[in-house]
Amino acid sequence: RQQPWALPPCANIPLYLPHYYQIYMKLAVATLLAGSAAAFAPAQQGARVATTLNAEKSKSLPFMNRPALLDGSMAGDVGFDPLGLSEIDEVGIDLYWMREAELKHSRVAMLAVAGILQVEIFGPAPGCEAATAKCQMDAFWQLWNSHPQYVAFGFIMITIIEMISGIAATTGRETGDRAPGDFGLDPLGFGKGDAAKFERLKAQEVANGRLAMWAAAGLLMQGCTTHQGGIENLMQALSDNAF
Repeated sequence: RQQPWALPPCANIPLYLPHYYQIYMKLAVATLLAGSAAAFAPAQQGARVATTLNAEKSKSLPFMNRPALLDGSMAGDVGFDPLGLSEIDEVGIDLYWMREAELKHSRVAMLAVAGILQVEIFGPAPGCEAATAKCQMDAFWQLWNSHPQYVAFGFIMITIIEMISGIAATTGRETGDRAPGDFGLDPLGFGKGDAAKFERLKAQEVANGRLAMWAAAGLLMQGCTTHQGGIENLMQALSDNAF
């Protein structure tokens, strides 16, 4: 008589049991490995996210991290560098060179805007009476047609100034003994007075220089397109758009 707990004679379990056991063990090991990976992966991602969130944000762009080299030590530095230009030193242009260029163009733009408005308001300088146009872009060609030697002399002076400033910038960049844009020109002795006031003046120079670059670009654009002076064009725009 067959016992209730005995296996039927036709059962083939002993033949298939090792195969099923191997499959089960493989699935168990794979599950454990997957669980281990899932356990450690969120922690690493969380660490990266925490590092990103804890990074110092830019003052000018609070939704972006502060560029590494823009630590606020330079006058006017508010961490604005969305294109990452402060870190492109692979092509021979580093932060020193970029700062030198910014200060140079700021100073030239301030002189240009003051000169354009001064001539438009008070008329041409002595010896340049032929430049009667209010638009200084047109006045330049008037002066070129009447006194080309003036323009040629201006180009020669620009070349000399560029040579001097280029040598100063290259030397200062290599030695580190010269701050960008520093030519030792301080006839009023601002640098010898209150240090905090001098730093504030440097920040104001940068701020006004950046504004002047936008203003110079606007004056050049509107002069070439409307052939009107800056003030003349402003009055015309106010008149045309007045309510």
